[in-house]
Amino acid sequence: MTSPFSSSSSSSSSATWPRAGAGAGLPAEQPLDERDGRYLRKAIYWSHAASRRGNRPFGAIVVSAAGDVIAEAYNATAENGDCTSHAEMGAIRALAARRPTREELAGATLYSSAEPCVMCAGAIFWSNIGRVVFGIDAERLRVFRGERQDQRDAELSCRDVFAASPHPIECIGPALIDEATAPHEGAWRI
Repeated sequence: MTSPFSSSSSSSSSATWPRAGAGAGLPAEQPLDERDGRYLRKAIYWSHAASRRGNRPFGAIVVSAAGDVIAEAYNATAENGDCTSHAEMGAIRALAARRPTREELAGATLYSSAEPCVMCAGAIFWSNIGRVVFGIDAERLRVFRGERQDQRDAELSCRDVFAASPHPIECIGPALIDEATAPHEGAWRI
């Protein structure tokens, strides 16, 4: 596995699913600066860690405005049997121990290896986190998951949830699509 902190992309897979530039109607890949790329790669690293532990491959970190990583988590739903143990939820729960102010969270960025689901977007909304950067988008993720009855999405995107927020939540993604999709190869067995 390539270091999640390197600045070069590591996409050499020959999979046939829609990658960064492929597929009509798929969201376009968003460019990232060096800082956002470094932190998103760290969230992607946690998605690999989740997969190695038998969980779905999702990771998230929260970074303060000063650039300090203040929370890290991976999806742990298979490990603990809690359907709310998504990576973003774990990172937000980890923040509670630090007791950050709402102002500190407004300046923070949550980096997620994948587009946050409705539940996680709601937690981001309520936590007052002001910025989200994500890797693989929900449309590309469906290629891996399929549309199984037990894995259906709500018909809302994270942007729909964020748009209802009384405070601004900047949302950037999809980004680093090839890197963010790599942990999903072979991880979704129907």
